[in-house]
Amino acid sequence: MNLQLRPALVIFGLLTIVTGIIYPLAVTGIAQVAFPNQANGSLIIKDGKPIGSSLIGQNFTDPKYIWGRPSATGPMPNNAANSGGSNLGPTNPALTDAVKGRVAAYKAADPAQTGPVPVELVTASASGLDPEIGPAAAMYQAHRVAVARKVPESQVRALIDAHTQGRQWGLFGEPRVNVLELNLALDELKA
Repeated sequence: MNLQLRPALVIFGLLTIVTGIIYPLAVTGIAQVAFPNQANGSLIIKDGKPIGSSLIGQNFTDPKYIWGRPSATGPMPNNAANSGGSNLGPTNPALTDAVKGRVAAYKAADPAQTGPVPVELVTASASGLDPEIGPAAAMYQAHRVAVARKVPESQVRALIDAHTQGRQWGLFGEPRVNVLELNLALDELKA
């Protein structure tokens, strides 16, 4: 028994040190050197204080802001500790009711907007934490934001264009707008 126990304990100790201490410290160190912004949560700092992450959506409901995708996280929206989709199928009445309610909210927030509400504004993503929307979804909201801020709609549209990111490496994904970064830029507009 002693012949087997001692090597097992030595291997257990060595693997604990290698995989529990050395490897995590090495990976953390490399990440801090090579990708410091991403390793620290891609935080957005304003006036010396973190106000959010460029990787996690925030719940904007004020008419003067661009609204992001709905969040399926509970009990509060955009809860990074509870990431996940709603898991409601397309024939589920709860999903249909939720989408109808969201469409009604957009129509009530901007009655002058007569176009169809972009689907991404009324359906949650798989993670429930999307920080970005498509340019069309942002443009759909430009009139409401311009009226609320008392600025020309063309100014809001120009900001949306300026904050639209293209496909990654020109190939992957779709053009997108980071909602938090755009809303911070909107806060800098002068009426």
